[in-house]
Order: sequence, then C-alpha cells, then structure tokens
Amino acid sequence: MKRRNFIRIAGGGIVMAATTLTGCAQSTPAEAIEAWQSAPREADLRRWVISHAILAPNPHNLQSWLVDLGTPNEIVLRCDLKRLLPETDPFSRQIMMGQGTFLELLDLAARERGLRADIELFPGGVSAPTDQLDGRAIARIRLTADPAVKKDPLFAQILNRRTNRSAYDLARPVPAQAWKAMADAALVNPASPLRFGWAGAEQAEVLKRHRGIATEAWLIELTTERTVLESYKVLRVGAAEIAQHRDGVSLLDTMPVLMNRLGLLDRTNAPAPGDFALKAQVEGFNAKIASTPGFLWLITDTNDRATQVAAGRAYARLQLAATAHGVSMHPLQQALQEYPEQAGPRTAIRGLLGAVQAAHTVQMWARVGFAPKVSPAPRRGLAAHMAVA
Repeated sequence: MKRRNFIRIAGGGIVMAATTLTGCAQSTPAEAIEAWQSAPREADLRRWVISHAILAPNPHNLQSWLVDLGTPNEIVLRCDLKRLLPETDPFSRQIMMGQGTFLELLDLAARERGLRADIELFPGGVSAPTDQLDGRAIARIRLTADPAVKKDPLFAQILNRRTNRSAYDLARPVPAQAWKAMADAALVNPASPLRFGWAGAEQAEVLKRHRGIATEAWLIELTTERTVLESYKVLRVGAAEIAQHRDGVSLLDTMPVLMNRLGLLDRTNAPAPGDFALKAQVEGFNAKIASTPGFLWLITDTNDRATQVAAGRAYARLQLAATAHGVSMHPLQQALQEYPEQAGPRTAIRGLLGAVQAAHTVQMWARVGFAPKVSPAPRRGLAAHMAVA
C-alpha cells in the first residue's frame, strides 16, 4: 500500500470511525469539565446563574453564547457570531435553539436563588428566520429578588444532564411515566407554540421508519464534503486538544489519538468513497440506531426566531426531566437540517411526524433510551462567555 493512500484512508476515514473503536487510552482532562462541578458561590448572583446556563445542550458543543453584565441586575445575551455552522445549519435555526437552552437553564438557576428572571427577547429587533444572524441582542434578562418565585425541581438535574451517543438497551423500553414527565416538562407553558410527540418500543413499524430516515440522513452528511469538513473543524482529538479548546466534539479513543500523534490524522480532507473506515462508521451508527427503543420530537406551527428559542427552552426542560428518570437522549438533527442534500430525509421525517403544512417545522428529533453513563462534554468556562467592550 502506498504511503499516500494509507494517509488518505487513515486520515480521511479514521476520524469518522472513531466511535466504533473500543478502549480509551486517555480520559477527559479535569480542567475541561471543571464547569460541571458545583458552581462556586459568586458575590455577583448573575455570574452564579450564568455558570449553570453554560451547561446547556447546544449544537456541536460550540457554546455560542456571549453575555454582557455592564448594567446592574441585568444580563444581555448575544450570539457569538464566530461560532456558527453555516454548512449544516445555514439559517442558524439550531444555533438559535441553543440560545433557548441557555435561557432555560439560566431561568432555573435564577429561581433556585429566589430571583425572578424577566426575559425580553430581541430588545433591539430580530432577524428573519432565513437571514444571517447579526450582533443584536438575543435577550435582555432582568433579575429581581421575589419571594413568590418557586424553585423548579428540574434544577437538580443540570449537573447530571448528558448527551449520550452510545448504543442503547433495546430490551429496556422507556417507561410511560418517563414519557409523561418529558411531555409535562416540554409543555409547561400552556401557551407554548410546541407539539411534543414520541414513538415507543410498542410501535415497531414506526420505529423502523424512524431508523431508516436517520441512517439515510447520517450517510448524506457523512459523504457531503463541506458538511463533514465543518464537523472536522470542531473535532478535538486527545486530551491535549480537548484541554486547549474545551468545546466541539471530543475523541479519546485509542486509534485516532495514536494516528493524531503520528501526524496521520488528516482533518482537511473528507473520507473518500469506499474507505474502510467510512464503512465502519456507517455500520457503527446504524447499529446504534437499531438499538434505540424510542424517538421523540418537537414540532412548531411557525419558525420565527422567538419560536426557535422557545423550542430550545422546551428541549432543555424535557432532557432534564428525562435525566431525572435515568433516560438518555441523543439529538438526530441531520434530517432536519436545511441544506439541499437533506431534502429527501427532511421531507420524509416531516411526513412521518405530521408536519404537513409548509410553516410546520420539526425543531428537534432525538433517539431516547437507557445507556451506560458517559462523562460530561467540555465547557470553556464562565470567563470565555463574557463580552469584551
């Protein structure tokens, strides 16, 4: 085998095969997950509240949040425009949902300290859902001490929440009480523009259709050069890279770490068709999908920016509710993404879930089940999110 071909196979494909390998030579660096420890008691309660908000789930673990504390008792939230996904999330719908997850955890933390969080969305105006995001504020939050504020039991799950991409236990279906808890959490606001749905283990034919769409959409993203390279840009291989960046997608499996050390892990080229590692990754993902005993989704009747934020808040709540029941969750956003190559899976999932009108939007689709515990995703820490004047 020529050395050039070896590098292409090992570098172009091994990244995407990493999750099929077993055994980890390294562990997540302590400094990368320090934010997941009990938050220190800050003199400024805003900082304590934000330290919980930055633990929110978010696309590609980009952590696209900037906060301004220039006005006493206020927090201004903006999107970090350097942390977007122009290829897989061309209209920043997922990024906006990530702003919503941040706001929901912020609100839960504020309640825990007896504070009322009055959240004003888009105080300086809002972009259309098909326009590029700009520097205008996503939200202005005013914190006020209020003895009438009630603590929310979901707060207790913030430090326990994980996104779990492992294989699930197919023989252990999600119980009815867990589905109900997720639904109640997502739809806590009766005026919410959301519809929550799920398919459980008793719906074998429906699950089969979910799995088929998920595998097709994943293959498209994996074999579309510009989309897979977007993921490569935020791939952190080995403890040193994870400690340096504390964001993105972490890989600690033995083989990619070794290849990276040898300089054979090329993240500038997409895997070529027919690469053995590409095939292994597809097979590994398909096996995980096949192990899934349930799927859930959130649909909205409209898709304006405020609705996207609301969907993010609902997703954060339902994942915390699932965590309380020991249930794992893994978003499957590929088929929901708006780039042209995903038109087929996007049409298929909309039809399966009943998003029949043009304005209907499937904001979230996720696999759900029971799985072994995983470590938390890295976080950049509180200081990294402070806006610099």
